[in-house]
Amino acid sequence: MSRTPGGRYDAVVVGGGHNGLVCAAYLAAAGLSVCVVERRGIVGGAAVTEEFHPGFRNSTASYTVSLLSPRVIRDLDLATHGLRIVRRPLANFLPFPDGTHLKVGGGLAATQREVAKFSPRDAQALPPYYAMLDRVAGVLRALLDVTPPNVGAHRGGRFAFALDAWKTAKPFRALDATAQRDVLDVLTKSAGEILDRWFESAPLKAAFGFDAVVGNFQSPYAPGSAYVLLHHVFGEVNGEAGQWGHAIGGMGAITQAMAKACTARGVEIRTSAAVREVRVAGARAVGVTLESGEAIEATRVVANVNPRLLFEELVAPAHLDDEFRARIAGYRCGSGTLRMNVALAELPDFRALPGSHAQAHHGSGIIVAPSLAYMERAYFDAKTSGWSRAPIVEMLIPSVLDDSLAPPGKHAASLFCQHVHPRLDEVLPGHTWDDHRDEVADLMIATVDAFAPNFAGSVLGRRVLTPLDLEREFGLTGGDIFHGALALDQLFSARPVLGYADYRMPIENLYLCGSGAHPGGGVTGIPGKNAAREILRDVRRPRRWPRGG
Repeated sequence: MSRTPGGRYDAVVVGGGHNGLVCAAYLAAAGLSVCVVERRGIVGGAAVTEEFHPGFRNSTASYTVSLLSPRVIRDLDLATHGLRIVRRPLANFLPFPDGTHLKVGGGLAATQREVAKFSPRDAQALPPYYAMLDRVAGVLRALLDVTPPNVGAHRGGRFAFALDAWKTAKPFRALDATAQRDVLDVLTKSAGEILDRWFESAPLKAAFGFDAVVGNFQSPYAPGSAYVLLHHVFGEVNGEAGQWGHAIGGMGAITQAMAKACTARGVEIRTSAAVREVRVAGARAVGVTLESGEAIEATRVVANVNPRLLFEELVAPAHLDDEFRARIAGYRCGSGTLRMNVALAELPDFRALPGSHAQAHHGSGIIVAPSLAYMERAYFDAKTSGWSRAPIVEMLIPSVLDDSLAPPGKHAASLFCQHVHPRLDEVLPGHTWDDHRDEVADLMIATVDAFAPNFAGSVLGRRVLTPLDLEREFGLTGGDIFHGALALDQLFSARPVLGYADYRMPIENLYLCGSGAHPGGGVTGIPGKNAAREILRDVRRPRRWPRGG
């Protein structure tokens, strides 16, 4: 839809990542005129596919599919716009220093056979463990698509808050006492604590515990880390729950399909259009000013950026009260992640499962982290020294499933490496990641090479992104892939700040639609969808925006 009279858009979306595109598509479908402005030369945010070595393409930052909302896929008709997702043949493959290995996936019976090599008891414990996670996930899945009760805010009054809280608690109240205790455990305890209670074998605990540290600069024994264990059952691929997949063409295929859906609905998408500030007049957001100096007028501004970036760099301090600014300053961002793409002459030949011809494990998530204790040491090493000397590495080789990413006979691999300190100068004063990027990248390659001795010699080229690079390139504050830590004090009604969890920010007509809003990070599209719903409610029923909590 074209602009309103006078050249004003109904909404301008700041940031063309997946949540911004999803929000824009829903708003445009409802008849609003929408403009998306993106700083980089392509849309997609961190979910993009780019050439990183001549002839080799890969997902640049985000790298795997599981959590993308089926409703978003359906509502935006992404399949019609070219999206095709295939399932991994296995979920995970873990090689171990003693030459053994563990494969997870391919069905419950297959996983049980693998686990029984290390512990028959653990193999028998798998079905009740999965059932427990399914019960907990069912409760939390019901909360993904809701707007959290806005604790501390005055919007809607006490009755509205009580009603929202009652609706939110309804799935929890329907559980028996055992299941309610399981929900509480998963939300508050560490992954290590729960896994130690359920299982005895280090390999299985490593396979499940890895998710507890993905993108999180913390130990698997940190309280609250159990929440991400749900990723094993939360997501789905092509209707199959708990699966992981690959988007043909890389993660950029997802956002390119979203961009096509937006364009088909009349959204104007502008790239190379960095925002300098959110314009505020009369206590209302009225548009944005680009770095070029161009002003874009809009009735509503929808921010698909990290909350700290929004309120510390794009909104002038004069428009926010001191207490809110202090809360935002304390909003925790920082991911202990180094992201690397490598071009390979051949597939890795693992000591634990020999052969450089394509096998099922080559199409899985390959995890180098043999135990929870190893992961904990990796965290504390990076916390005190800057980076782990024995790091955690997950490697995916999507070209095994998608031959569009590499020349014939060659392969493109993604390495998701942890831990590295998101703010290196805090432990090495005077140093930045520009000083140590290649040194640490070499360490990551050597770590994989210790398990697959042909790996280092097969590397033809690489692109390395440290936390500093992720912040510079994608606006991920502290390199945080989730737009803020997924901890209990930064989830649901407290995301990003208590009193502002309903996607409406302290300035009238300013909204948050990115991963810094409920339900948080991952390529889901749900924050964008939920924010659009609240914006459309305000379009139909304008409301007064009280300042402060």
